[in-house]
This record gives sequence, C-alpha cells and structure tokens, in this order.
Amino acid sequence: MAFSFSPSLVIFDCDGVLVDTEPVANRLLARVLSEEGFAVSYEECRSLFVGRTMDAVRAHVEAALGRALREDWTPYIRDRTLEAFAEGIEPVPGAPDVIHALRAQGLPYCVASSGKFEKMRFTLGMTGLLPLVEDVLFSAEEVRAGKPAPDLFLHAASRMGHEPSRCLVIEDSVPGVQAAVRAGMAVIGYAGDPLTDAAALKSEGAHVVTDMSALLDLLDA
Repeated sequence: MAFSFSPSLVIFDCDGVLVDTEPVANRLLARVLSEEGFAVSYEECRSLFVGRTMDAVRAHVEAALGRALREDWTPYIRDRTLEAFAEGIEPVPGAPDVIHALRAQGLPYCVASSGKFEKMRFTLGMTGLLPLVEDVLFSAEEVRAGKPAPDLFLHAASRMGHEPSRCLVIEDSVPGVQAAVRAGMAVIGYAGDPLTDAAALKSEGAHVVTDMSALLDLLDA
C-alpha cells in the first residue's frame, strides 16, 4: 500500500537516521560487552540494542550475566563511544538534503533520540548538522521511559505544539517504530544500512524506505 500522509511535524531519530554512528558504536559495544563476559557479535549487538538507551542495555546484560556491571559502566561506555566517534563519523547519506528541504518548505521538524543530549550534540556537531537542529533536540533523559515506550515522541510533539496524529516519525529501529506507533504517529522506517531489518520495521507498522531521496519524494507527494 502506498504511503500517503501530510504531517504538521517531522520527528527524526538521531543515530542511524541523521548520523551514521551505529557501526562504530555497536562494534565498540560488542567488544566491551564481550570483555565483560557477555559474548555478542557486532551483528547480534545491532539486533539486540539498536534504538535502546544505554541504561536499558545495562539492565539486559546484567540480567543475562546474573551480576552487576561495574558501577561506572554506563558513563564508561559513553566516554569510550564518544572517543570512537571523534575519529570520524559522517551524516547519513541524504539526511542534510532532507532537513534543508523541510526548512525550505517551512515544515517543522525536531530530533528525538534515546541518546543523551551530550552525545547528540557531539555527533550532530561532528557531522555538521547541529546548527540545523540544535534548538529542537529531545532526549530520552527527559522522560520516564525510553523507546519502545511512546513517552519521548509524545514529549517532543507536546513541546513542539503538535497533535500526535499529525506527526511523522523517521526511525531505523524496531523499538523506535514501536514507540511511534504507540504514540499514535505515522512512521517511516529508514533501512539504508544493510544490517537494518527492513521486514521487522514493516511488521511493526512502518512504511519502509532504503534511501533518503525516497523520503523527499513522499513529503512532496
């Protein structure tokens, strides 16, 4: 079925949608978790944890191991991840064009991420996107429950002054799509990365695209 929706607000996820950070972050995470005794491949790490907060990752791993990780594990992995990003990351191909097109159309947009503000500002800054979104950033650290709960998307819509039913979410993870659907929002699943499970995104209710130019076409329709 063709996608047909004219939003009043477009809500972007950050990692994997605007900034191409998932390969770097998940290779590092897989290595660190394996060192902790939670043996996981890069591909498994992507499948298990993309779209989830680091606190959710920690809870999953601790439950599987039957023991607590080091007290400072969460800030430790965040610091290691930022160090890895500092070696070089790029915007998702086509993402800057999409944002510029929305600005030209006067269509409001924002970013709602499971990541903390510090991480978002760093990665968006590294890729040159921060000046386009720095005033419309929302983080899971602002709400009680992260994705797949709808809290973050509902918070972003409320702060931006838009009804959930008029919002369009752009996501690349199953938890993100689930959160959007539970918030009563339309959702496009971006599956430009070969490891993104396009079928899973579709089964959760997303209209799937594999490149950002398709998103521009849909918004112009």
